[in-house]
Amino acid sequence: MNGNNLLQAGIFIVVLLALAVPVAGYITRVLDGRSRVVRLFAPVENLLYRLAGVDRESEMDWKRYALATVSFNALGALFLYVLLRVQGWLPGNPQQFGPMTVDGAFNTAVSFVTNTNWQDYTPEQTVSYLTQMLGLTVQNFLSAATGIVVVIALIRGFARHSMKTIGNFWVDLTRTTLYVLVPMAAIIAALLMSQGMIQNFKSYQDVPTLQTTTYAAPRLDAQGNPVKDAQGNAVTVDTKVTTQTLAMGPVASQVAIKMLGTNGGGFFNANSAHPYENPTPFSNFVEMIAILIIPAALCLVFGNVIADRRQGIAVLAVMTIAFAVAVGFELNAEQAGNPMLTSLNVDQHASALQAGGNMEGKETRFGIAQTGIFVVATTAASCGAVNAAHDSLTPLGGLVPMLLIQLGEVIFGGVGSGLYGMLVFALLAVFVAGLMIGRTPEYVGKKIESFEMKMVAIVVLLTPMLVLVGTSIAVLTDAGKAGIANPGAHGFSEILYAFSSAANNNGSAFAGLSVNTPFYNWLLAIAMWFGRFGTIVPVLAIAGSLAGKKRIAVTGGTLPTHGPLFVVLLLGTVLLVGALTYVPALALGPGVEHLIMMGVH
Repeated sequence: MNGNNLLQAGIFIVVLLALAVPVAGYITRVLDGRSRVVRLFAPVENLLYRLAGVDRESEMDWKRYALATVSFNALGALFLYVLLRVQGWLPGNPQQFGPMTVDGAFNTAVSFVTNTNWQDYTPEQTVSYLTQMLGLTVQNFLSAATGIVVVIALIRGFARHSMKTIGNFWVDLTRTTLYVLVPMAAIIAALLMSQGMIQNFKSYQDVPTLQTTTYAAPRLDAQGNPVKDAQGNAVTVDTKVTTQTLAMGPVASQVAIKMLGTNGGGFFNANSAHPYENPTPFSNFVEMIAILIIPAALCLVFGNVIADRRQGIAVLAVMTIAFAVAVGFELNAEQAGNPMLTSLNVDQHASALQAGGNMEGKETRFGIAQTGIFVVATTAASCGAVNAAHDSLTPLGGLVPMLLIQLGEVIFGGVGSGLYGMLVFALLAVFVAGLMIGRTPEYVGKKIESFEMKMVAIVVLLTPMLVLVGTSIAVLTDAGKAGIANPGAHGFSEILYAFSSAANNNGSAFAGLSVNTPFYNWLLAIAMWFGRFGTIVPVLAIAGSLAGKKRIAVTGGTLPTHGPLFVVLLLGTVLLVGALTYVPALALGPGVEHLIMMGVH
């Protein structure tokens, strides 16, 4: 760690929190219908309701809300699956890409609908422009909106009392998409294009290279088979390369919403390390802010809606403290580098660590500071976009993003999903506190009883079960082990990371694992689907239960949930319950890797 790293991390956190305040105010006004933007575009909104046959005044109980949520996303997955299978016969495909395989299309459809954006294919060599826009980009908007409307329904559960309804899914989805995601994505896309990010519909371009590259290629006979000499060795011929193919496409529009909606993935296989997808250090900063701005703002929206801003500030404080600590650990681990890569100094008694830290797999345009902050931001949120190869991080540098994902991505988390995950942990925290003092737990004026705690248990335990069971199946079967390129502790880390990323809807990966196989496509798709909607349904059940309860008065025995004591309690609950679940698995992966790196046998 050095002063430059601390300064860059500090500036990022300050800018994020400063921007979160006005964004939270805007989202609150949109939800209330008080925003000028809502009044301006009300005719468009009303037209959409008429076309869809939606009664905007009719509200839903939690069961109808959950059914609408799951059904809408299931139809979205089906549409995207069909689009990926027939893209070869559709327009908007200048490179003439064919259809995806059955298992690949299923995995991709589930991935984008669940806000995971796990990509086990090369986008610029697989997906057409039409599919990118009509399929992937549209789902980036809709999956992000789904997360936001679920947390809004939960917030209403806290704010309302003695009511059976928690809102209207179709109205919430429309307003979130039309008034929040679309205008913010347009602003971010414009900023990114100003930095050189491309946005076009051109065919791929062959351009001359600045230098001629020469390599030895096998000589082929008329049938295309390698020619061998009398000794049986392959005959090679020097081949010169003077041109390079540059991928084109509508990049800025997809990158803007993939970041803003914490979707992740990328237009290019290199993701945000690609110069067309992340051209400058400023675009890198904008992308990191875009990842976390809505999750941070939603904490303050929570306080605004329940008419107690201190509650929102307390939740935001927990997230910010955990984020800052994670950034510190990440930057320290990567700046320290690998002690096995040493050079003796002049007296040959001491060794120097990697000069400049561990730059393997990183963009020199961004360095360790901007890379490390990006690594933490994208895994603290359920984003999965990357500007470096996570597989090349040091063992402890890789442990940080893996643990952030495994915590349920509640440290800011995905749009909506991060806050409703943190509020579930808040219910668990007050339950634990209630057990210690022998009092019925309360949170923001609502008693937390057996039904809520059963739903909390499902949310907290479901994703660890998906991660650990999925990892166990993969390491015990030949099909799972076949994808491992790095045997030993790091190969285990790659599998553990893959299932952690899928079940928690992140989408990033330790890229050394070959996952574009039927085994991983089907198994990871199952983890993604149930990791998303297996938690959304119980969260909506909690919302419905809380909305039907009366608000109770604050007494001398009520635990204050807005001060430093509760911040520490909530942070401790997240770490103890979330982290301890994975300690044995983490010890077998990054723990063993770190000991090997340090020379401990």
